[in-house]
Amino acid sequence: MIGVLVAAPAFADVTVSPTTAAQGSGENLTFHLTNTGTAPLGSVTLQIPDDTPVAEVYPLSVDDWAPKIVMKPLATPLATIHGGTPATESAKSIIWLAMPGRQLAPGKSADLSIAIGPLPTLSTMRFTLATTYADGKPGPTMPAQLALTPAAEGQTATHAHGGTATDTTGTTAEDPESAAFAAAVADATRGPSLLSIGGWVIAALVLLGGAVYFLRGRHRANEEDEPDDEDEKAPAKAEDTKEPVSAGKWSLKP
Repeated sequence: MIGVLVAAPAFADVTVSPTTAAQGSGENLTFHLTNTGTAPLGSVTLQIPDDTPVAEVYPLSVDDWAPKIVMKPLATPLATIHGGTPATESAKSIIWLAMPGRQLAPGKSADLSIAIGPLPTLSTMRFTLATTYADGKPGPTMPAQLALTPAAEGQTATHAHGGTATDTTGTTAEDPESAAFAAAVADATRGPSLLSIGGWVIAALVLLGGAVYFLRGRHRANEEDEPDDEDEKAPAKAEDTKEPVSAGKWSLKP
């Protein structure tokens, strides 16, 4: 009887941190992915469950990976984490592409993070991470599960009051969880700072000034190189072009 050798499939392992979050809250989730296969991974796709869409999902900055958000329209608008205009579309998936030469090698791990919220009012939320090898072939697909618990008493489910919560005494206090989520979203979505824009403006002005100085210098050089019409018309005289020098004028004295 002839045995048939079957190549063992390559696998990867993934965990999510934290493992538990409050329903209706905003949270930063980190997916710890380890390549346990024999080939490098070129991309990782985090799939948001279709039956539990979330209003706000943003990838956070990760070294060596370039994120891309794939959006989908919502049949019913969802409340945002800060109670602003309801979202009419949400993230269907987030794709992380490894930078050239930075693919996830076998045995290596990567931490891919997102800011997400408000989390659904369910007991669990299941994510799926699909991988692709550096050569473009599909890799393993892995589940990741987040446990969700009811919001604490006095905590607003969707942070509809601009990131504040009301305690049992009736006073309003800053919600640290909401503030942390807002900071994460700002970090993920902010554009160039005013300082960096000012730096580019100054650099452009310096370059412009250098160009003007260079063009003026070339213009002066061209004017100096042009012969004078009067000099061309009047022939030069020997006595005007050469001065007699006595024998001892430039000689060294003993």
